[in-house]
Amino acid sequence: MTTAGAGQAEADRGEKGGIRTALAGLTTRGRSFLAAGVAAAICSYVLGQSDLLRVGLLLAVLPLVCAGVLYRTRYRVAGSRRLSPARVPAGSEARVHLRMDNVSRLPTGLLMLQDRVPYVLGPRPRFVLDRVEAGGRREVSYRVRSDLRGRYPLGPLQLRLTDPFGMCELTRSFSTYDTLTVIPRVEPLAPVRLSGEAKGYGDGRQRSLALAGEDDVIPRGYRYGDDLRRVHWRSTARYGELMVRREEQPQRARCTVLLDTRGIAYEGTGPDSAFEWAVSGAASVLVHMLERGYSVRLLTDTGDAVPGEGGDGFAGASQESADAAGLMMDTLAVIDHSDGAGLSRAYDVLRGGNEGLLVAFLGDLDEDQAAVLGRMRQRSPGAVAFVLDSDTWVREPSEVPGPLDGSGDRLRMLREAGWSALHVPRGASMDELWRQADRERRGVAATSGGEGP
Repeated sequence: MTTAGAGQAEADRGEKGGIRTALAGLTTRGRSFLAAGVAAAICSYVLGQSDLLRVGLLLAVLPLVCAGVLYRTRYRVAGSRRLSPARVPAGSEARVHLRMDNVSRLPTGLLMLQDRVPYVLGPRPRFVLDRVEAGGRREVSYRVRSDLRGRYPLGPLQLRLTDPFGMCELTRSFSTYDTLTVIPRVEPLAPVRLSGEAKGYGDGRQRSLALAGEDDVIPRGYRYGDDLRRVHWRSTARYGELMVRREEQPQRARCTVLLDTRGIAYEGTGPDSAFEWAVSGAASVLVHMLERGYSVRLLTDTGDAVPGEGGDGFAGASQESADAAGLMMDTLAVIDHSDGAGLSRAYDVLRGGNEGLLVAFLGDLDEDQAAVLGRMRQRSPGAVAFVLDSDTWVREPSEVPGPLDGSGDRLRMLREAGWSALHVPRGASMDELWRQADRERRGVAATSGGEGP
């Protein structure tokens, strides 16, 4: 953000409006002097004391002169703000750097700088800048921190001018502001192997990132660096230019992260609530799967998918995936409860049947929603569900009857439908639950005689 000439724009107001602005900028000291001067002048008239009149005029004129001189001061100051970083996890600090440049030919007086910040980020920072020489600059910085995710505006920057006697104070604001994005906390996850990956994966990264597709025998034109052993001589003779066989087209593994945002599915608010844990867990899985090379997307109970524009709606492992990851994290930073009552809209989105691994973060479920989730599992080769029971999050641990008393039936229905369903207790570690999901998958695979470790 850079804004120049804000002080000049304020000084160019009309004379009538300028007088009102100058008088409104009188401080308590200035108003006291003005009132004392008027009172002394009245007393001098009543008592017939001419010396008292001179004292009264001096007391009254001093704040008026200070206000007029201060208002006519034409400072041309440019302000800029830089966030480091502009996107920060909840509970972490970001530093805001402010820079003031005096672009006029005259030195400034004492400047008081104040930046507007939301109350959740801390108190408003205030700085006192000494005289800034012509063409000079001053740099200051402050820290902000929030335990609540969201998008918070910073600014506009305010510059307060005062006279040497403290009689008058004027505030001139810059017009622009910046936005600090506080994203959910991301917990590092272990590189486990969950259902939904293709069989035959090796330990090597390249082999584990792509699924082999069918050979594409359609040749293409030769490009610098192509292996000459891939030259297709029959097509070369036919087209009259060097042609090569296309490489095998990889099909990347996919992962869909389903986040249940229904307001009726969660109780409690605050950074330690069940909903905030679900949002943080979804962010952790999204980042983890992108780092492993998956094509991922975020899906909510309302049917909204991010990213959802172009292609198949998945963010692949390419240069654009970094932007897509930022888009998904920005979405999670401001996501809130929905008014929906079910998961049918999300089920309609999963109609393609090629969604890859499905990881769901769910609130309280009734029998109907558990049945919908069972049908979702039929459209995905692997599915993991983290179910948060509100009773275990809003009550004290001693008051909770047990993890299976409230949500045991729903967990059992999900497991019978093929889900790897886990109950999420209050304050649980996402990494430990992630490992537990892998252990349960291995146990089911060993019991059924399927794929082993």
